[in-house]
Amino acid sequence: MNSYFGYVRVSTVKQGEKGSSLGEQRAAIEAYAQRHGLVISEWFEELETAAKQGRPVFTRMLNALQAGKARGVITHKIDRSARNLKDWAMLGDLIDRGTEMHFAHESIDLTSRGGRLSADIQAVVAADYVRNLRDEVRKGFYGRLKQGLYPLQAPVGYLDQGGGRPKIIDPIRGPLVRKVFDLYATGTWSLQTIAEEMRRQGLRTKAGNPISKSGFSTILNNPFYIGIIRIDKTNEAYSGVHDPLVKKETFDRVRGILRGRVTHRQQHRFRYQRLLQCAACGHSLTAEQQKGRVYYRCHTRACPTTTVREDRIDELLREHTLCFRLNDADLDDLRHDIDAVVVEAKATILEEKKALELLLAAVDARLGKLTDAYIDQVIERELYEPRKEKLLDERANIISRSSALEHGEDPTRSRADKMFELVKTLRYMPFFDSDNDLREILKNTTSNLSVSRKNLVIHWRNPFAAMISDDVVRLGGPHRAELRTFKARICKALIEYIQEGLPVEMSEAEKENIRESRVSLARGQ
Repeated sequence: MNSYFGYVRVSTVKQGEKGSSLGEQRAAIEAYAQRHGLVISEWFEELETAAKQGRPVFTRMLNALQAGKARGVITHKIDRSARNLKDWAMLGDLIDRGTEMHFAHESIDLTSRGGRLSADIQAVVAADYVRNLRDEVRKGFYGRLKQGLYPLQAPVGYLDQGGGRPKIIDPIRGPLVRKVFDLYATGTWSLQTIAEEMRRQGLRTKAGNPISKSGFSTILNNPFYIGIIRIDKTNEAYSGVHDPLVKKETFDRVRGILRGRVTHRQQHRFRYQRLLQCAACGHSLTAEQQKGRVYYRCHTRACPTTTVREDRIDELLREHTLCFRLNDADLDDLRHDIDAVVVEAKATILEEKKALELLLAAVDARLGKLTDAYIDQVIERELYEPRKEKLLDERANIISRSSALEHGEDPTRSRADKMFELVKTLRYMPFFDSDNDLREILKNTTSNLSVSRKNLVIHWRNPFAAMISDDVVRLGGPHRAELRTFKARICKALIEYIQEGLPVEMSEAEKENIRESRVSLARGQ
């Protein structure tokens, strides 16, 4: 056959979309064929680098040449055909068997010894260029990672800001991604139900497509959202300078559910499912639906508690919540009383901020020492990577705690606000339209819900137990030291509850790290 193949290639999809490089190559090849009287029977266009093997279009062309479907191939230059020596060797084998190869931009006669040597030298130079380019790209890639910058496309929930700048939180998709973590951390949502819910709320990929179930699994497993950059291909981790989107404790709980360490519960089907216990035997009541009604049954034999209807529990719950007699004026008085506690707590929070700064410096110092030991080949990579990941995890936890305080998340104030909000909603709890909201309120305000025969027994948590009005004023010798007024009793319970939200005291290991950091700073290390 006197026909020839035309082969053109660009290294990236963007180059192919622009079309300039492909068009210029094609025009040069057509002009060369016309000058030499060659007929091009088929074109092969490829958007793939020649530095690696496995180009599908190039492989298909070689197979066609081996089958004798064309006399030869015309390409623009040597580096358009091959930049790795194995592919050039395959072309050389075809040339040895009589296949012609022409270059539109280079005057090389491959039938002569000198021309073949010149082509071989150019192929070696092209391969060396690729190796050097790969090293430079790798050097720049890891240079960005060491700076805490993610050199790849931002994950869902973040936006790219150009080279050399950290990713920023997407104001639209960011809150939705945070909600994905919050929902899954409850243990009542599966990947499938989250995918359906987020589809309704409009969470999409950057291309505008709905996120699949496996896509949400990738999001929930990505530590980028807590400030850690992980390269999956090499299993390496780096500390990022971007703002975390998710709290460390939320991410840890999600990771525990994904890995099976925390039980994942499916969404409740019934209103009080897994909330009610039998007061007689202590076993959980099982929810059943019969003839359009929901019953909660104890399956212990000879137990006096047999069944209770769901609407009966609604009525009893309504009666119990009437005991909360506090109105808005009472709540305002209580807010005034606890303001002093909140002010005192701020001093503790400032101390924790300073302690966290020292602790972060201590972790950074340990990371530096670990990296130096790895560079000096004191420890192997198999030991270096797990230790580094553990320190990065610890660092993310410190940053999460510090960020919460830095952005005004006052633990005492937030607990007080949450408590007052719960008190306001308790009276209306039996009338909630959402069973999920009802269950959430009960979990936050009660320690136990049990059924004794047909009656509901509620053990309220503090401070809600102290808010139940009993209209009893204890007088006389035996009760002289006790609180005499209802509001005083509530105020005491509130203060105890709010003080539980103060920053947790640091562990001995964290204190030791701070001491080591201070010593290192004093020595000028």
